Amino acid sequence: MATGIKVKNSKTGTITSASPKPEFLVKKSWISEKAGRIMADRQYVFIVDRRANKSEVKKAIQSLYKVKVSGVNIIEVKGKTKRLGRSVGRTPDYKKAIVTLREGEKIEALAV
Repeated sequence: MATGIKVKNSKTGTITSASPKPEFLVKKSWISEKAGRIMADRQYVFIVDRRANKSEVKKAIQSLYKVKVSGVNIIEVKGKTKRLGRSVGRTPDYKKAIVTLREGEKIEALAV
């Protein structure tokens, strides 16, 4: 697990990883014109932790919203370089997950 929390057993010295809680894995839902259009096709867009993988996102969405997920697509968005006078900065990188639900499922909290 990429985002697992490393736990060391003091007696045996073994290191195990525990899966993070779903509320920490999924940061927020993404609302845009395109995200609104694809909701009709049972697809929802979320901003997720940058270290998350598809299977972890699937488990998190299923446990948070009590729905069945049929597929997850991940998009890594790189930050852009921004200037303000002589100062140069950068917007942060983030990861978007497009989650497709099974037929007949929908997330009521995100309904438009």
